[in-house]
Amino acid sequence: MNRADEIAERLRRAFAPERIEIHDESHRHAGHAGARDGGGHFEVLIVSPRFRGLTVLQRHRLVYEAVGDMMRREIHALGIRALSPDEL
Repeated sequence: MNRADEIAERLRRAFAPERIEIHDESHRHAGHAGARDGGGHFEVLIVSPRFRGLTVLQRHRLVYEAVGDMMRREIHALGIRALSPDEL
């Protein structure tokens, strides 16, 4: 399983999202310090009822918890857009 698939799987398990998109932007960061160390750059769009009533910071913390240890090595940068279904 590639890193984007692993991120998506972890987010599906944690949030049962109505919509999820993972974009690997690593190619745009070639030569960047994090890229040299093997960490990828990803953009995430996730829509889940679990985000209803939460602040942006709370939502981001939940996403970071879901990807957990991947933030230490596999992911160098993670752009997050976490929405509740009524925010689409």
